[in-house]
Amino acid sequence: MKSPKLLLLAIALALPLTTLAGEAVKHEHDAAVQAKLELNAGKKWTTDAPLRQAMNNIRTTVTTALPAAHSGKLTPAQYDALGNDVSGQITYIVQNCKLDPKADAQLHIVVGDIMNGIDTATGKQHDQERALGVVKIAQSLNSYGKYFDHAGWKAIDLAH
Repeated sequence: MKSPKLLLLAIALALPLTTLAGEAVKHEHDAAVQAKLELNAGKKWTTDAPLRQAMNNIRTTVTTALPAAHSGKLTPAQYDALGNDVSGQITYIVQNCKLDPKADAQLHIVVGDIMNGIDTATGKQHDQERALGVVKIAQSLNSYGKYFDHAGWKAIDLAH
């Protein structure tokens, strides 16, 4: 059973996207619509200090775990710990990050992708290897760097 905190986080993240997706579906006559990351008129979206802090912490967690994940050396307990650490940072973002609504909508796409990676890394997606979850989170962080203005941000090398 999921903790109430994670359930509230999932609801908080899903509501704005559900509203936006609902409007898009109405305009597309019930066609499937998938949110897509976009730049802000050709420029990266503005960030704030809490977002940058949390994303730096997630990046550190992922870059530390990635080599062991690639080599098959992370234990189930280590994957679970990674999932808990990253989930804690997502909670921090939700509680402290204050972005423009359009930037926030874009951030929800990245956060949703990170949460999908957490589910894979913690074994909740039984048809996928846990190591793929760490890679998914790293890919999401790389997308964040492409679409959000975060001074000093460096893409994660996914080669192994």
